[in-house]
Amino acid sequence: MANLFQSVKGFNDVLPPATAQWQHFHAVAADILNGYGYGEIRLPIIEQLALFKRSIGEVTDIVEKEMFAFQDREGDMLALRPEGTAACVRAGLEHGLLHNQQQRLWYAGPMFRHERPQAGRYRQFHQLGVEAYGMGGPDIDVELIALSARLFKRLGLKDLTLELNSLGSSETRQNYRAALVSHLEKHLSGLDADSQRRLQTNPLRVLDSKSAQTQALLAEAPSILDFLDDESRAHFDGLRQGLDDLGIAYHVNPRLVRGLDYYCRSVFEWTTTQLGSQGTVCAGGRYDGLVQQLGGTPTPAVGWASGVERLILLLNAQQASLPDGAAQVYFCWLGDDAQREARKLAETLRDRLPGLRMVLHAGGGKLQAQLKRADKSGARLALILGDQEAAEKRIQVKSLRSNESQQQTLGWPELPAHLAGLLELSEKPT
Repeated sequence: MANLFQSVKGFNDVLPPATAQWQHFHAVAADILNGYGYGEIRLPIIEQLALFKRSIGEVTDIVEKEMFAFQDREGDMLALRPEGTAACVRAGLEHGLLHNQQQRLWYAGPMFRHERPQAGRYRQFHQLGVEAYGMGGPDIDVELIALSARLFKRLGLKDLTLELNSLGSSETRQNYRAALVSHLEKHLSGLDADSQRRLQTNPLRVLDSKSAQTQALLAEAPSILDFLDDESRAHFDGLRQGLDDLGIAYHVNPRLVRGLDYYCRSVFEWTTTQLGSQGTVCAGGRYDGLVQQLGGTPTPAVGWASGVERLILLLNAQQASLPDGAAQVYFCWLGDDAQREARKLAETLRDRLPGLRMVLHAGGGKLQAQLKRADKSGARLALILGDQEAAEKRIQVKSLRSNESQQQTLGWPELPAHLAGLLELSEKPT
């Protein structure tokens, strides 16, 4: 037997019934985002490589190690997008959405990073991203966090922790960077190799080290909160007050930094202890300088992104109630006349019951074999139509999931209302 093709390492398939969970997630997210007045933007997966180098930072892990970059036939240097914020700003500038305007946008889709695949983290992964432009106060930061809290609550997620920090202004970070480097240089030999390298290029990233020995040294390091300028402190206090007003609990974590250079002031993460070392399920913050950095006028901006794979893992770990996408009804038929009538009746039922998930049997076969397929499909009910029933416009409705076999015969006009009652569906009037 010839070798079969397999997916590329780190690029995984999502199969039914798992796709029903993804559809549910996106439907819930879209409903909430629309309710807050956010409009969907759809972005290409390929962008100019320079966009990410300029926005994310040349000495970040993403640019140094993880981007899928290539030269196309015209000689242009391109990259598969590793994140969505820079692309969203590029689109906003290109189409005139950001100058002296307020915009609330969201997007969803695949991102790409060449890193070691692990549970909930793949080389092609999917994110939901939310961005807001033109609003400089902490009120929009509060709204974005409240929106994420509502999303997680609607999905049924529990035991998430919200962590907050402020990175202040560029002057704040410059002063803090000097103090942090001064402290860590005294303990250089105790730092892990990555932190020693970052100390010279991007020292704030040392705060995010996964090394227990490095974290122990950081316990005595200065806190960035002690370096905040008055404006940044007032912004952070306003964010905390807004969350307090809404009853959203949080933990101030002065070691929280983001892995991308464009962040400033508020940064935040939603974390869990139920996914091992990959505990962050949503992260974001302010990036007030990015629009200008990419060629626009100074524009305040804030946003967050959430990994869909990781959220699905957490939903399953917490056994949250999720739709399985299984058929509700399996329509069996016996005989040529019954097949023709079943086809027409099935379409009538779909018209009358828009939410109905129904499989119409194909391929013939005996009733017993069809009922086995019906049971395997996960359907709650089987409809059975023979030639005689078709002539008399009657049909049998059989329960597949009750402990006792239940079956009854109905006239066709009664069927839509009967199914709507059993399956809790809304019937569309004729």
